[in-house]
Amino acid sequence: MAVQCDSATGMFMDKRLAAKQRFKLKKLERPLIVENINRMYNSRRAITHQVEVNVYYRNHVERMRIDVCDLGKCKTLAKIT
Repeated sequence: MAVQCDSATGMFMDKRLAAKQRFKLKKLERPLIVENINRMYNSRRAITHQVEVNVYYRNHVERMRIDVCDLGKCKTLAKIT
């Protein structure tokens, strides 16, 4: 399941999906603290890893870094503009 979130500021992947698909995790130098829209800290902890992926759309490909975290039931979360 993928979710679009207007308050998200980036792209996120669930840590279980990253493990299942065997993405190479890159550890961040400093964890990113996750704050919910109500300014409360997220109970699923900080973001500690990223993955690099190729995103394909029609004849275009772009290399992107995606934050890996515990998204619960969602597999991916993206800010789409």
